[in-house]
Amino acid sequence: MANAAVKIVEKNGFGDKIKVINKHSTEVTVGPDGDMQCRANILVTELFDTELIGEGALPTYEHAHKYLVQEGCEAVPHRATVYVQLVESKRMWSWNKLFPVHVEAEDGEKIIVSPSEMENCPGVPSVCDIQLNQMPSSDFTILSDVVTMFSVDFSKPVRSASTCYRAQLDPVKSGKAQIVLSWWDIDMDPSGTINCTMAPYWVKPMSAFQWRDHWMQCVYFLPKEEQVLQGEKVHLTACRDEYSVWYTLQKAREEDENKADARVESPVCRCQAHLLWNRPRFGELNDQNRTRQYTKSLMSVLRTDSVCLCISDGSLLPVLAHYLGAEQVFTLENSAVSCSVMKKFFKANHLEDKIKIVEARPELLTSSHLEDKKISVLVGEPFFTTSLLPWHNLYFWYARTAVTEHLASGVTVLPQSAALHMMIVEFQDLWRIRSPCGTCEGFDVQTMDDMIKNSLNFRESKEAEPHPLWEYPCKSLSNPQEVLLFDFRKTVPQHCLSTEGSVNLLRKGKSHGAVLWMEYHLTADISVSTGLMQISNEKGNCEWNPHCKQAVYFFSSVIESETLADVPTAVTYAIKFDTKTGEIAMDFKLL
Repeated sequence: MANAAVKIVEKNGFGDKIKVINKHSTEVTVGPDGDMQCRANILVTELFDTELIGEGALPTYEHAHKYLVQEGCEAVPHRATVYVQLVESKRMWSWNKLFPVHVEAEDGEKIIVSPSEMENCPGVPSVCDIQLNQMPSSDFTILSDVVTMFSVDFSKPVRSASTCYRAQLDPVKSGKAQIVLSWWDIDMDPSGTINCTMAPYWVKPMSAFQWRDHWMQCVYFLPKEEQVLQGEKVHLTACRDEYSVWYTLQKAREEDENKADARVESPVCRCQAHLLWNRPRFGELNDQNRTRQYTKSLMSVLRTDSVCLCISDGSLLPVLAHYLGAEQVFTLENSAVSCSVMKKFFKANHLEDKIKIVEARPELLTSSHLEDKKISVLVGEPFFTTSLLPWHNLYFWYARTAVTEHLASGVTVLPQSAALHMMIVEFQDLWRIRSPCGTCEGFDVQTMDDMIKNSLNFRESKEAEPHPLWEYPCKSLSNPQEVLLFDFRKTVPQHCLSTEGSVNLLRKGKSHGAVLWMEYHLTADISVSTGLMQISNEKGNCEWNPHCKQAVYFFSSVIESETLADVPTAVTYAIKFDTKTGEIAMDFKLL
């Protein structure tokens, strides 16, 4: 990075004016024999993340004021201000709490409840940063006006020591306070004439909207939901350490008992569920429509004498299988954390003696684990905590192969198969993360572009990467197409699976890349998609599964900023699934 900086400085004719110091700022020395001859009177930085302080801005500024800059220096940016707004949102709250799961069984409705330990758990301290501009206003209710939580003046000495801030809120509507939405802005100059804001669409006009993916907005989950009443003041407390922020809410009458300088502990997950399941996974488990699909499928395959084995990490399928009439249910859990969480779940639902947890890897499963019984129904969502790309959950196929000797001859496997699907898209903005900068504010930074391109060409440019596409609008240029089928009723074959073909481009637009996802065929007529849910209109706007990340393969025309002589009419593809490694290699060409 420093070498690229030196080249850019020289290329733009500033070699005799700018000195590049290849050190962390805390290692820079000042003095006659130091890196800098004297202290600086201007401090220019970009040390921020979505949470403002998550990349160590505060301790870095603190050190700079002590050792690198003069008293009364000017900093660019000059100040940052953090804003908050209190909201109620069942959708966002579902990313942190598990709601009761309703199961329609033949003998009436059953309800799967969470352990009280999970109900009362504040969750994990890490911020949930998302593209809040893609959250429809119908998915949350605003309970307060936007208020300033705190500011940092970077031209004055900065303290990184832990502290708390308090703001009074006047609820504009009664409701359940569950979520604190937060963002920041920066004044680049002392007068605030030049301002850069992360405010979402309902706070500032869309005409001023600037898309960013490095700085977004924050979602903070309150430790527990609090009923607030319109016109009845409440106090929001923000506590921070050097790198993170967390929030608590108090009724105004509690103010005397809880002063702003009182330390509020950083949230720590004690129920372990927040360590096992990430936020999209909580959302997935709370999706009643998805649960109904699995319930309907299980009802069609389970009998009163069924012996069922579930292979998925921390899944509720074993509970569904028991409630829907399986004679015996085993669940294979790979980790101590998933074992612990599932034990608590089964106990909370009085099922600890009805479902047996087996803590073993599939290849180490023995007959004694299964009480010498053969499995008649093998089930999986499939979901595994280590999966990053959609096809990584094909681990279920390998697990199914490993436990073959324990399966009855007429075993039913659910899902019975999976299919890899693909579609060519034009992104509204996501293409920018791969697009070269070229000239920026009059400076030639192509050296940086070349460095990134060389790094991508080393490996990543030929790979897909995971993105939650509900946050990144795109339109389809081709029809979705099934490209590979994986039959779970059979074991994993020794040979690789490969396919070649082409898709026609049906809409005008820039072919930025291909999106790939999995569809699981639970039974012959019931499927669940981890990707495309529907193409919502004739323009090709797409709706994506909000609980899963899809795979995006960017075409080289985006990376190289190519202008194609002819508008492509089709895209050819070659896709190969290596059964030895479980990885997929792919190549695409625009025609």
